[in-house]
Amino acid sequence: MTWLYRLDRVIGGVIAGAQWLALPLIVLLFLQWPLRDIFRSYSREANDLGQIIFALFVAVSVTAATRAGTHLAADAVAQRYSQRLRVRIRKIGALVGFAPWALFILFASKSIVISSMQVCEKFPDTGNPGYFIIKLALWVMAVTILAQSFLEIVRPALRDSA
Repeated sequence: MTWLYRLDRVIGGVIAGAQWLALPLIVLLFLQWPLRDIFRSYSREANDLGQIIFALFVAVSVTAATRAGTHLAADAVAQRYSQRLRVRIRKIGALVGFAPWALFILFASKSIVISSMQVCEKFPDTGNPGYFIIKLALWVMAVTILAQSFLEIVRPALRDSA
């Protein structure tokens, strides 16, 4: 089970690192208007970089919400269920919902992401580099969701204390 622990730690590390993307994202969003209105330069670059950071942040946030137990959770109803039943529901949700969806995203976006990465696609409006990272963030999201789903499915069930 050490490999499960390691995978869990890797996913946790990715989430812990991605949470810090919120700070530069906020700064870039704040700076867009002064850069455009006062300095009359670099506002489009700030916008493009903000889009990249936002895409990466959102890509990991789905998995973070799932790990926190807040993603698609009907907590008012689920509080009445036993811990064992809640764990089963999470496992079924990962097996039937998250994992197939993540696999679909990986396969359906394959040609889009690969072709974008091969040419290092630029932002269409500005010509700035890095647009391919936004498309790559789709795979980051799918891979982290798939890895978390795998953990949910194979993780040993907790025993009820009642």
